[in-house]
Amino acid sequence: MMTPAVKHDREQETIEAKARWFQTLSMAERMDVFCEFTELALSVNPELKDKKDVKPIAGRIQILSAK
Repeated sequence: MMTPAVKHDREQETIEAKARWFQTLSMAERMDVFCEFTELALSVNPELKDKKDVKPIAGRIQILSAK
């Protein structure tokens, strides 16, 4: 029996491969990843949180705001 090896190639970089990986995560793990990406985006561009002219995008994305 062959032991699985670690692969480092472009095949793992496809959007489909990333989607398959993301689907293996629990809801808590998915939220952790989302929070990490949000923190990364805000660390690069802190003004993102102050944007007032955000427009909704048709589809499954929703923009939430606190009032």
